[in-house]
Order: sequence, then C-alpha cells, then structure tokens
Amino acid sequence: MPTYVYSCKDCDHAFETVQSFNEDSLTVCPECSGVLRKKFNSVGVVFKGSGFYRTDSRGSSSSTAPAAASSTSSSTAS
Repeated sequence: MPTYVYSCKDCDHAFETVQSFNEDSLTVCPECSGVLRKKFNSVGVVFKGSGFYRTDSRGSSSSTAPAAASSTSSSTAS
C-alpha cells in the first residue's frame, strides 16, 4: 500500500499515512480540524534510454543469434 503525505492548510501540520488505493483522501487535520491537502512527491523510479520495448533489446532477427552461437561452438570443438 502506498504512503501519502498530507499537510494542513491552517496549522502547517504535516504527516504521512499508509492508505489503500480504494480509500478516500483525508480531508480533516487531526491536530486542529483544519483543511488538509495531499502533497505529491517526485517519482522514485525513472526509466531512461532504450530497452523497454520488445524490439529495442533485440537485433533485426531473433533466430540468427542461436544459429550463430551453435556454429561457433561446433567450429571451436573441431
């Protein structure tokens, strides 16, 4: 379950809470009964570069790699 950070608009009280995705956001401050707002943090994981699609990490034909490996192993054995 994700951890959310809330901050009170009235008293600036900030706290974290663990909530399910199905739960409603908190709206009342536990300290002063003021209005809460959910704070959003930066994303913890960022994917950059290639290799995230099936075609990015492979050559032009996937059947050539095993054939090349088998021909090199037979030539080194001779």
